[in-house]
Amino acid sequence: MNSIIENSLENSFSYQEYRSHVTQLAKENKTTGHEQREDLIHYTQLNETRLNRLDKTIQITDEVNSFLKNLKKEYIWLVISESWCGDAAQILPIMNKMAIASGKINLRIVLRDDNEDLMNQFLTNGTKSIPKLIIIDKETNSVITDFGPRPKAAKQLILDYKAAHGSIDETAKIELQKWYLNDKGISTQKEIVDLMQDFKS
Repeated sequence: MNSIIENSLENSFSYQEYRSHVTQLAKENKTTGHEQREDLIHYTQLNETRLNRLDKTIQITDEVNSFLKNLKKEYIWLVISESWCGDAAQILPIMNKMAIASGKINLRIVLRDDNEDLMNQFLTNGTKSIPKLIIIDKETNSVITDFGPRPKAAKQLILDYKAAHGSIDETAKIELQKWYLNDKGISTQKEIVDLMQDFKS
């Protein structure tokens, strides 16, 4: 494992630590990241509500649950996030439930703005898009693959909207959140498991 990832892991949150941090920030009208803007604070508060709901309602499918329980190796899932990120609020509770179901996955979370060197290693089309999941083999400390910032159908929704309207506005964000609501975390689960199929043994 390279030193950048090692340093990031040393400064990472567990899921419960991250959730407590976001909850406290929302109460204090603050956000993670290097900018304390009104819109980012608003999104952090929205996401706190989403996280609370999804922590209670997200279910792992039987197929995914079976796959996770039969993993032979142990893994570290290192996720780059920020409290204001709507995609992260939708996806992190799914990853947490998957990690719990497996028992062989250690989920750790780092903040993008505090881990710029790490983020720069996992850009999406040259952008610092989050959340970004980095899957690490715990035994060899090697990065196996990564996932993010959103499932394929959600990515396509945003691409289509941008092509039709020229930019991503509040309406696009609402449509994206509706997509997540209807999908119930199934696409995220399936795509992560598909990525892991080749190296689960």
